[in-house]
Amino acid sequence: MLEALNPQPQDKILQLIAMFREDDRAEKIDLGVGVYKDATGLTPVMRAVKAAEKKLWETETTKTYTGLAGEPAYAAALTGLILGEGHSARAAAIATPGGTGAIRQALELIRLARPGAKIWLSNPTWPNHPSIVKYLGMPLAEYRYFDVATSGIDFAGLIEDLNNVPEGDVVLLHGCCHNPTGANLSPAQWDEVIAVLRARGAVPLVDLAYQGFGDGLEADAEATRKVAAAFPEALIAASCSKNFGIYRERTGILIALGTPERKAVVQGNLNFLNRQNYSFPPDHGARLVTMILEDAALRADWQAELEEVRLNMLNLRRQLAEELRKATNSDRFDFVADHRGMFSRLGLTEAQVVRLREDHAVYMVGDSRINIAGLNARTVPVLARAIAAVL
Repeated sequence: MLEALNPQPQDKILQLIAMFREDDRAEKIDLGVGVYKDATGLTPVMRAVKAAEKKLWETETTKTYTGLAGEPAYAAALTGLILGEGHSARAAAIATPGGTGAIRQALELIRLARPGAKIWLSNPTWPNHPSIVKYLGMPLAEYRYFDVATSGIDFAGLIEDLNNVPEGDVVLLHGCCHNPTGANLSPAQWDEVIAVLRARGAVPLVDLAYQGFGDGLEADAEATRKVAAAFPEALIAASCSKNFGIYRERTGILIALGTPERKAVVQGNLNFLNRQNYSFPPDHGARLVTMILEDAALRADWQAELEEVRLNMLNLRRQLAEELRKATNSDRFDFVADHRGMFSRLGLTEAQVVRLREDHAVYMVGDSRINIAGLNARTVPVLARAIAAVL
């Protein structure tokens, strides 16, 4: 049997990680892997997470299974964080292994509920989106999103493409901090997107992986809340990896919004899908998130540290834009300061990206997506000079 298997294509980011580790140059810079790093290059455990873990260690009395959907308190706390008040009567939810697990379960639910529904993805999008859709054998289409010439949004193309979405198809939207471009829709643009999708009878699937990394915890949830309020049905896949810094705990959630009358049936189907894939979801990260969100002091400290993280990335963006302006004597890269979240796509050619790696020990994905959080005040001017050298 196993001799029939063919080699699978290697993940480009994982390849990049391996190449970076093997590079023995002291001044190498890793801008590929999508994790937050502080000025020392460490991905720290947040203060509130450490405090919650200590409390959990002192009070936890069992490691028995949780429910198929995870703990109801987790779903309630995280749904409240994402959507605010007023949706509990129509929100079914399951805990998932990270945001990737939430996306996978969302697609499984779509396939179960509406076989043949096409999944529309932004061009570009997170590479795992099309990978999972194709693996599941689901129809896939793209809508224009990024304008390479301006490093902004091709909004006219986006609207034109969304106006061709057939009724019943699913459109995946990035709730904030678009990955990989960092270019976000404005509130007015979100209103227009929502109006078009409603008129087309499409179903939105929001991927919310970076709440709190862009313009703030509440501001980053605004678009998702607009979607929730505007549509009779919507799916929301969210991750706690970034905003709680618990990457390895694999903590996510899938929220399915429908009518209160159908909530029990939807919840039963979500539970069924968890049972088929991994039975009971992981609980440690979910329990920490619940403890933090339910405890006023822990929540306040978490929000304060999250804001420090956000402001650090904004400062790095501004510094990088300024250093690139000086190094290139142009405003070509000013957009970096306007983008939000961990990522921006610089608009370099693949050959230039290779030269950055080989000549300057700067590692980034082939499409020139960089992780802003991989920088610090010392390495920003180093990067700017290297980019100027390869242009």
